[in-house]
Amino acid sequence: MADHRAVADEAVSLIAFGSAIIDPDAYISYARPGIDAAAEVGATVFAFEAVGTVCRSYNLLLDAAARLDDLEALVLVDQHVELQDPELCAKVRAALSDPDVAVAGWMGGSGARSVAWWEGRISVGDVLVQFNEYGGGRLPACSWTAVGPAPAEVDAVDGRLVALSPWAVRNLRFDESLHLGVGFDVDYCRQARAAGRKVVTAAFRAVHHHSLDLIRGRELWVEGHIAVAEKWEDGGEQDWKARARRAEAERDAARTLSYSSATRVDAEVRPLERELEAMTSSRSWRLTAPLRAINRWRRRR
Repeated sequence: MADHRAVADEAVSLIAFGSAIIDPDAYISYARPGIDAAAEVGATVFAFEAVGTVCRSYNLLLDAAARLDDLEALVLVDQHVELQDPELCAKVRAALSDPDVAVAGWMGGSGARSVAWWEGRISVGDVLVQFNEYGGGRLPACSWTAVGPAPAEVDAVDGRLVALSPWAVRNLRFDESLHLGVGFDVDYCRQARAAGRKVVTAAFRAVHHHSLDLIRGRELWVEGHIAVAEKWEDGGEQDWKARARRAEAERDAARTLSYSSATRVDAEVRPLERELEAMTSSRSWRLTAPLRAINRWRRRR
């Protein structure tokens, strides 16, 4: 249902928000508080129960937003994304101030040849990942590699936090034939770029409440990867092309799993670093420093 949280004194263009809800508890805990803090007075918030695939659910949000005469932008927020940016609306307006920009996201990449946009040159806003493994903690997004700052023009953005221009809301749709949901965001961005529009990252500040696993269900991810590649493949279907696409998908899956492993190592090290810092900053550690120095001298002798 649409939540018109306040009635403005006069008709003005406003930024709308939308979420497709699978887990109501996650939406109530993460997405809704962030939207409440970021949304302007009079803004419309669409909180719909998810229907079918992510593409179908997002298209219903786009259909609803497209009917708003005063739409300035639509911000799609995944239920596990917690906005922590009081300047979000200003950043959305700045990102979409260029009429050629159709999509602005919290992180994205350029130069990748597949749905794995993170294989290219990465641009990320002020994004943290909140995880529960190893006692819980936070890490910067894409912590396994060097990243560039936002804003930047990219080929594709991650679809869990995106701002869409009115043109994008009214003219583009997520491809519901991609029923596995893999690469739905990359496909949408490719549609925008094929129409001559731009895709950019913006310095959105947010926390993604997510496990350290970048992908789940490797085989399904590979099949979804292939489906997007086949859609945008030029020329006729040939066996060698199908084999090449599968090999590429398997390679990207293996690399992504290795990134997850690297992130897990970082997460494991964090508690040990905290414990070491607590121990070495204690009074007893400082008092016994001379004794440890003598023992080191004895061992060298």
